[in-house]
Amino acid sequence: MNYSSTNPNPPAPGRLKVGVIGSGKVGVILAAALRRVQHQIIGVTSSTKTENQERLEVLLPEVPILPAETICATAELVIITVPDDQIKPVVAGLGALNAWRPGQIVAHFSGAHGLDALEAASRAGALTLALHLAMTFTGTSLDLARLEDCPAAVTASAVAQPIGQALLIEMGCLPQIVADSQRKLYHAGLAHAANHLNTLVVQALQVLAEAGIAEPAGYLRPLVEAAAERALTEGASGLTGPVRRADVATLTAHLEALAAPSVKEIKLSYRELAAATANLAYANGQLSDAQYRAIHTALNAQ
Repeated sequence: MNYSSTNPNPPAPGRLKVGVIGSGKVGVILAAALRRVQHQIIGVTSSTKTENQERLEVLLPEVPILPAETICATAELVIITVPDDQIKPVVAGLGALNAWRPGQIVAHFSGAHGLDALEAASRAGALTLALHLAMTFTGTSLDLARLEDCPAAVTASAVAQPIGQALLIEMGCLPQIVADSQRKLYHAGLAHAANHLNTLVVQALQVLAEAGIAEPAGYLRPLVEAAAERALTEGASGLTGPVRRADVATLTAHLEALAAPSVKEIKLSYRELAAATANLAYANGQLSDAQYRAIHTALNAQ
């Protein structure tokens, strides 16, 4: 359905009245995405940050700023997009004000939290959804295009699961059911890949700069992109390098070089990741017993 994000008309039949508590990058983008498919955004909570106010004016023109209690009294779907550690207190506080009601849909989009954060709304009879999009948000209209085919997690009761799936599909996402008991593990996997990969690459850039490479990012980019693609498509079969070859002499030389004062803090993560790589290669039959022992002996000797 081609629905302009600036169209203030009431929702079409079957559309929801949606309110957003938390008007940062995520909340505004989600509201704009739902507005494009004719859901009615009835209000968002206020924000003192100038950038958030400007974002609201650009992406949600004519949408009123309302108190959270007013939003809860009117909205059929309430989206909670406050910072992660504030979700449960905000929901509980509104519960203490009897703001939630039976049949209302209440959703948060934090990857780190499950349904427990929405317990106060659930006790009042609301249908609760713990959703999460596997993407980072810029808070600009570019995010709306990036929603297309974006993987997204749905954690909900059997009754509420279809609602969460439908909302994500309407935004262009690809929903995947994640059990509430596995929510923390799910998020740990995402963070391990996205956040720790960033740390690894930044450390590698520092090492290359110390080695005299003038533009380390450009130099490293093709190698990192190819390695990430192989990991995603081939898994452990895509492993290469001195660990995979059981090249103990090269590993020892690397650790000796990383003992230099300017990069010595990186030596620890190199050693730990090399050990983890050896474990992975051994588990997949790519190293013999002798090679595996030799690698760990070399790593522990430095």
